Amino acid sequence: MPATQARTTGTTTATLGGAPCWVSLMTSDRQAAQDFYAKVLGWTFRPGTEGDECAIALAEGRPVAGIGALGIQWHVPVAWTPYFAVPSANDTAARIRERGATLAVGPLVLGKGRAALAADRDGAVFGLWEGQTLSWAVGQGGAPTCLELRTRDAFEAAIFYGEVFGWSPDRPGGCDISYEHDEVVVRDERGHTVAALRGGAVESAPDPHVRPRWHVSFPVDDIERVTAAAVAAGGLALPVTPLVDDSGCEAVIRDPQGGLFTVTTTSG
Repeated sequence: MPATQARTTGTTTATLGGAPCWVSLMTSDRQAAQDFYAKVLGWTFRPGTEGDECAIALAEGRPVAGIGALGIQWHVPVAWTPYFAVPSANDTAARIRERGATLAVGPLVLGKGRAALAADRDGAVFGLWEGQTLSWAVGQGGAPTCLELRTRDAFEAAIFYGEVFGWSPDRPGGCDISYEHDEVVVRDERGHTVAALRGGAVESAPDPHVRPRWHVSFPVDDIERVTAAAVAAGGLALPVTPLVDDSGCEAVIRDPQGGLFTVTTTSG
């Protein structure tokens, strides 16, 4: 669960304007998941601060993600999930319910913070985190290049998440949203793109690759090698395809426990 970081050991308070602060995989077999991601993405691991069942994934010494074991109280599927920093988990949970979405787990105490899992009105799962984190940013090192929500209606989703997380350029430390090239782009207070919302997914589609969900994407140098390693390690990989802006390529991978994630590589 959330425990973000750069090459430091001190804690800092994450941006509270609803910016992404962490990504985590909750899986049915943590050790098997660690073995898979070590082979595919070259990650190493250290113990997490939220208990014995959590581990922090490291890419070249930088923590980039969390992997935790699903407990019997977590009635959720194996999935990669983005977490968003909030000043109050209770207040955010209330806004989620008020807007017709689902609060699946929590808020509950986890380590030195409080966390919850929710699903938006179209079923895309996300998390929220109240508390201190270590500095971590989308696009740095092996952290996600960008979180992308592929959903039924990007504009409707932007209204929902904007109201839940208080996305507004007028709010101190808040995120800004803009409509560019038929998608919604979310930027943090520094102007860095931290998420994108794209419409067109069909919520009733049987294929989980196209159902509304948050795509967690990791940058790689050799996408063909990574997809081949995923298959060799017992996972599945969809064919490599160009990114929508032709800036590189991407591929969706399913790990052996069912966790879906995306790998990307840039051109040049």
